[in-house]
Amino acid sequence: MDVFSRTFLPAAAEAGVAIPTVSRHMPVFRRCVEADDATVLVSRCLRPDRPMHGEFLLLLTYRRLVVTQETRMLHRLRLHLNTELRHLSNVTWNPDPRLSAVELAATAVDGVRERFWIKTGHPKQVWHLDALLSHAFRPRSMAQRVHEAPRVQAPMAPPVPAAA
Repeated sequence: MDVFSRTFLPAAAEAGVAIPTVSRHMPVFRRCVEADDATVLVSRCLRPDRPMHGEFLLLLTYRRLVVTQETRMLHRLRLHLNTELRHLSNVTWNPDPRLSAVELAATAVDGVRERFWIKTGHPKQVWHLDALLSHAFRPRSMAQRVHEAPRVQAPMAPPVPAAA
């Protein structure tokens, strides 16, 4: 069993995603994610700006964000978003323990701002979700800042006069 399968199934179970839903979405996720990429988060979500457009299933790995949409009536699947994390910009998330939800927002490479509302079952799970998102996105942003920081060279020591 590859890394993706070993990590996807426990993450889906932790999120409470039913096995029939996992089975329907798995072929789409398989086409998008490499076999050696570990799953960070699997969660059902909605789009706050379009709540009547059906339910979405969000998959976050250490390299990719994949979101699929499932229609309400016929349960047809459509790939909504498939992007590498490094192609996302302005990634933010706002945990709200009062509503037991987290709003995740990111700007895709095409300039479209994507927003997802992730409901949790309990207010304590909001902080777990916050920690998972921090784990996936914070190290990347810190590494980018270090990589993009201007390089400062140490001042050169003054030349030592030669002995006569």
